[in-house]
Amino acid sequence: MSPVRSPETEAAIAEVEAQLGVLFARVRTIWKDGAHAVHPDLQPVGYKLLASLVRAGSCHAGALAEQLATDKSVISRQVKLMEELGLVVSAPDPTDGRARILTATPEAVEKINIIRDRNQAMLRSRLDDWTGDDLTRFATLLARLAE
Repeated sequence: MSPVRSPETEAAIAEVEAQLGVLFARVRTIWKDGAHAVHPDLQPVGYKLLASLVRAGSCHAGALAEQLATDKSVISRQVKLMEELGLVVSAPDPTDGRARILTATPEAVEKINIIRDRNQAMLRSRLDDWTGDDLTRFATLLARLAE
């Protein structure tokens, strides 16, 4: 049974939902633009995967699927495309011949880092006038929401 909420609380929850929708739409646009900046044939999900691979370093496809809460088949298709585009190399895991270790190519790392620097600069400019306490509280609230 869900708790009884005041009309003000219900309205606030609805506004949070609406603002998250706006934020997610902007994030999807950033992924789409980032994908195109890396390679015109790269899809946004491929950009998300590649950016995660650059951040994490070499890893198994299964680990990426788990980290991104994505089906392994999606990862496989994207890895195949990214290999064809020269963005990722895949090598057998020396400890488990069935598994593959993925590594972003130097070109992909460079492009992702340029895009990431640009995105972080944009975020910093939007948060410049926030106090340290505001930023800490915001990060804490986001972490609570993601739990």
